[in-house]
Amino acid sequence: MVTEERPAGVDLSSLAQRHVDQWAPTGGRSPSIARLARTAVRLDEDYCRAVAAYYDRAPRRGGDAGLRRRYDRLKRQNLRQFRSIVEAGIEIAPWLGEGQPYKGSRHLRESVHRTGRLHVYLTSSGHGPSPAAGDHPLSGPSGVVVDGVEFCHNDLFRAVHDIFGHVMLGNGFGPKGEFLAAFCHMHTYSRDVHPILFTEQIGQICWFFYGPHLLDGAGGLPGPGDPGYLPPARRPYPEQKVFAFPVRFLDAFTSLFQPERSPDD
Repeated sequence: MVTEERPAGVDLSSLAQRHVDQWAPTGGRSPSIARLARTAVRLDEDYCRAVAAYYDRAPRRGGDAGLRRRYDRLKRQNLRQFRSIVEAGIEIAPWLGEGQPYKGSRHLRESVHRTGRLHVYLTSSGHGPSPAAGDHPLSGPSGVVVDGVEFCHNDLFRAVHDIFGHVMLGNGFGPKGEFLAAFCHMHTYSRDVHPILFTEQIGQICWFFYGPHLLDGAGGLPGPGDPGYLPPARRPYPEQKVFAFPVRFLDAFTSLFQPERSPDD
């Protein structure tokens, strides 16, 4: 749910709503961030495993002629969101220390609420199983320089997702939290980039938590305490692939979410 605290006095919900509103259909109404924040998700393991398997089988780089144009739009929209967050008063800076800047999602949220500052784990320090590949559309320079470091486009993407997906909504880093973060944050983008947003977020999350590399010999997914279980801290990160997921996966993803009943219902 949306937290009542405001990092650096910034009303993140109102800020995000402005991004949602610009993609409202002509003559239609845009979704309410406040309503999206009360959404509940039903995790379907079969669906998650199907997404993970599709991601695993997909080519490293898709051949869709329109793929580059979609990524160009995504980059522009990420930059617009990034600038709006900074202009509203939240400081975003590169993390230049050892390891990750935050111990977990709670540490991330509490730190940003307390300091009004977000540290970004740089893509150059880790992007999947290796540093960012130069041919990935989000690996190029964004033109944004902070503390002498130029952010690449994926750094901007990480920043805006952390702010609008996790800090604003209080979502964790597990499957359910990441699904909620992606679902709500997706509404701040134009619909034509949703298939690649899905690849960048849900495709990778499903591979990490439900991928075929985690299955046992019988095709089952071991849980904590089971033979062959691999804790998240020891799991590999997915290869950074560039392709658009088919719409049927996005439709099924949307069907997993239902608005929670209000106390008055």
